Amino acid sequence: MNHHLTRLAVTLLLLAITPVVLATTTIIHAGELLAIAGKATKTGQTIVIENQRIIDVRDGYSDPDEFEGEVKVINLKNQFVLPGLMDVHVHLQAELGPKNDSERLKMSAQQVEMRSVMFGMRTLLAGFSTVRDAGSSPQEIYALRDGINNGWVDGPRIIAASGVGITGGHADISGLSPELLRLFTSENICNGPYDCRRATRNAIKYGADWIKITSTGGVLTDRATGTGQQMEMDELKEVVLAAKRMGRKVASHAHQEDGIIAALQAGVDSIEHGSYTGPEAIKLFKKTGAYLVPTLLAGETVKRMAENSDFMSAAIKEKAIAIGTVMQKNFYLAHKAGVKIAYGTDSGVSKHGTNAREAVLMVKAGMSEMEVIKTATINAADLLGMSASIGTIEVGKYADIIAVDGSPLEDITELLDVDFVMKGGKVYKK
Repeated sequence: MNHHLTRLAVTLLLLAITPVVLATTTIIHAGELLAIAGKATKTGQTIVIENQRIIDVRDGYSDPDEFEGEVKVINLKNQFVLPGLMDVHVHLQAELGPKNDSERLKMSAQQVEMRSVMFGMRTLLAGFSTVRDAGSSPQEIYALRDGINNGWVDGPRIIAASGVGITGGHADISGLSPELLRLFTSENICNGPYDCRRATRNAIKYGADWIKITSTGGVLTDRATGTGQQMEMDELKEVVLAAKRMGRKVASHAHQEDGIIAALQAGVDSIEHGSYTGPEAIKLFKKTGAYLVPTLLAGETVKRMAENSDFMSAAIKEKAIAIGTVMQKNFYLAHKAGVKIAYGTDSGVSKHGTNAREAVLMVKAGMSEMEVIKTATINAADLLGMSASIGTIEVGKYADIIAVDGSPLEDITELLDVDFVMKGGKVYKK
């Protein structure tokens, strides 16, 4: 009995003399704050952050002495503060150019991973704290996603999609010798509805957050197979059903309107590119509530490369010029008609870290600055199913916060030069 009393006394003594460790509090003094895109800005605001999340947003500049424990003060009184941006269509493992294919063939999977870390950091430092990778080598992108989530490496929050496509379609490998085509063909290439069901389940088994399908041909497929519908309706429906049975959303690459319509009828959650979106597709967009991810920057990039360089094949050049010519007009018509838009660039076609150029093109095409910011915050979070955690500067959400010198509501090009980046309460650029 005395032994137990002694142990109890020691325990109580240790508790009594052990200091209480208070969480470090970070406060941001924001000169002008756009907390929620679509609502009015406020001046002279304080954002209070603990344990990666926002615990308060209050009027005025709070004195650090009002808080207990260690307090870090970030002075953004002369800057415009807004939520971290999101790009829901990137490819972090590559960057299009004359040497891309030859370099990739010489790189190990580990080297590809290291380069992806670099591209990811360029994206984060450009103000994009969350991205959806719309198709990369699966295990490498899952490892990067998990490494960032575990704090092993720095980078944007990654939602990783895995591609499912048909033999010879846009998701399949192209432009190499038959021997290399066989070597690099993915096990998620499928034919017929039940094989595509298998491929979808297989992608989810190995770690996919989303499924990405290619209902039409693609510009960078090195075959003269066009940009019209390629996956059949029974294949599309089986992919969507298999994904939804296992709690996954589906994005569809689609250029021509026939493939857009088919993918929407199958029940996808987003259409990527949507280059030839017309009246019938617009009706389906509005009926289903699916998002259009326009990737105007990709269209501009491939068109410029096709016209001013010689590394693209004739088949790719023809498709690039045609697609790049129509994207902005059809995007504007879809937006004007009320189609929901989420921000996506297809970075990897364009250079990583230049993601904000999409915003400039969207404004040029007729969207207001506030609407553009909404697509990259509130709408993107909604598409990703993450509205409870990101997309606005509100209590309970992750402290994903950026700042620029001037108001992007007056000049969207301010987003091309982000001065301050915080993700999950950690400052990456100041």
